[in-house]
Amino acid sequence: MTSPIKNPDVILSVDDLSVEFLSKGQTVRAVDHVSFELLKRETLGIVGESGSGKSVTALSIMRLIRTPPGEIKSGTITYRPGEGETYDLLSADGKVLRNLRGNRISMIFQEPMTSLNPVYTCGDQVREAIMLHQHLPAGEAREKTIKLFHEVQLANPEKIFRSYPHEISGGQKQRVMIAMAMSCEPDILIADEPTTALDVTVQAGILKIMERLREEYDMSVIFITHDLGVIGEIADRVLVMYKGKIVEQGSIFEIFANPKHPYTQGLIACRPRLNVRLKRLPMVSDFIRESEEGTLTVNPQYNSVGQAILFNAEPTDDLVRKRLKVIGGGPLLEVRNLKTWFYGSSRFGSKDRTITRAVDDVSFVVYPGETLGLVGESGCGKTTLGRSILRLTEPLSGEIYFEGHAVHAMNKRELRELRKKMQIIFQDPYASLNPRLTIGQAIMEPMTATGMYAGKGERKKRARELMEKVGLDPKYFNRYPHEFSGGQRQRASIARALAPNPRFIICDESVSALDVSVQAQVLNLLNDLKTEFDFTYIFISHDLSVVKFMADRILVMLNGKLIEMGFPDALFERPKEEYTRKLINAIPRGEISDIRKAQLRRRLVAARKSLFS
Repeated sequence: MTSPIKNPDVILSVDDLSVEFLSKGQTVRAVDHVSFELLKRETLGIVGESGSGKSVTALSIMRLIRTPPGEIKSGTITYRPGEGETYDLLSADGKVLRNLRGNRISMIFQEPMTSLNPVYTCGDQVREAIMLHQHLPAGEAREKTIKLFHEVQLANPEKIFRSYPHEISGGQKQRVMIAMAMSCEPDILIADEPTTALDVTVQAGILKIMERLREEYDMSVIFITHDLGVIGEIADRVLVMYKGKIVEQGSIFEIFANPKHPYTQGLIACRPRLNVRLKRLPMVSDFIRESEEGTLTVNPQYNSVGQAILFNAEPTDDLVRKRLKVIGGGPLLEVRNLKTWFYGSSRFGSKDRTITRAVDDVSFVVYPGETLGLVGESGCGKTTLGRSILRLTEPLSGEIYFEGHAVHAMNKRELRELRKKMQIIFQDPYASLNPRLTIGQAIMEPMTATGMYAGKGERKKRARELMEKVGLDPKYFNRYPHEFSGGQRQRASIARALAPNPRFIICDESVSALDVSVQAQVLNLLNDLKTEFDFTYIFISHDLSVVKFMADRILVMLNGKLIEMGFPDALFERPKEEYTRKLINAIPRGEISDIRKAQLRRRLVAARKSLFS
């Protein structure tokens, strides 16, 4: 039975949707009686942490829930593109769905690398969608694909057309996915976390492209993300989801200016700030907690976002004293004229050699107890620099001194001994943890490799202590990495890095793919551990708001070179380089003034279009 849509401006109505999954003999309700409407030419934001049900809601609209293990238990989803044309998406047959998917309702998936077919070129995959739905011949479909690549601002569209997914960057792959989704000029575009883990500058570009295409094609957009700062840049209305339910909804201005639900307040408060220095990031658990029975209870630590920010603000005098103390003595680490270059060929089978200057004549020092922020876009060389310092990647030339010892001249035995003092936390905890080892075994492994403690019993005891220290229940000692969430896996990676009792840790994009709420927990944990154990960090990230919260000093990298350095406040207020200004301006702020400007601009565009149509 089709659910009627009474408001003529409503293009999609979701009514009483419930979705369940069978997991390990237990039924999990991922979406719990969710109802909402999407208006024509509107951008509706859906926000929440991983597991809140936002992506499952989107997949249900597309009828992409795999049965088993998933099952849509109740509800109706009604799509009405125009007068006299109505579809009940949950009861539509396969033929109708094939005509609607990709043609009238399109979706940009979260991970473009897994969404694009690795054995076909990017151009062929977009062209195929055009030929299938618009019945154009191959030549015309190719021309339209090239035109779409121009529209999504892909440099050298002809080359991208011939390239395979693995040959282009993450931002380029996401643009290809947008081009594919836009290829048939759909009525509704569902964007599921389209900017997660992208550089802030790439993210800003993707958001601008999506906004321009929405205006040009008069689309309705459902934009799914865990980051309320991003939603503030693009959405008209917002739904906030938690544990499969909608806990709050309203206009973007209402949600940011006066969030009612404690969970929404927590999501807004836990984002790193540009306009105030915080000692500690507020967390969602400071506003709301879940009892063992699963009921939500308000945690009265803070009763508003403003109170949370005010309570955690760091006085300027304290900040100055801390920084002067950090740089008061001699350096712990000194890097002099470091170069790491990579050699390759311009194409397969070619003898022409190419040189990539990943790290190009870099020099700096790190002081004991300091957190040195290292920022820049993907490909700038920051990860290679971190790996070169530890000699996980061998540098071409230059000098590295740690505690006065020449790391660049050490043999394998000396380097193995050095690993006790210098550790790294990698970007992807799932890739860096051995899937065949339990979390407990993974934490014990560095102790075994370096011969620490008397025997297995001592190491096991230490591993359990470290699990407790990073907020993991020691009873999970025998669980494997795939049984944990992303935030829990990152905590396990931190415990593993702590195992040899290091003095110096490189954090390589260690929170870039985490929910903002989990990110706040991990960042607070790193700062707590730094205070307790007197650690020194190099904190690598493309997100300047995160680096500003963490760092005592910041280095900016571009094309393998350090182009600017300074204290965070001075760098943000008076950046010397245009590149640094570009990075800062690309950060989604989510401030009320910015939201008001964005909403006003939207109304002006809509009014102008209505006037001249």
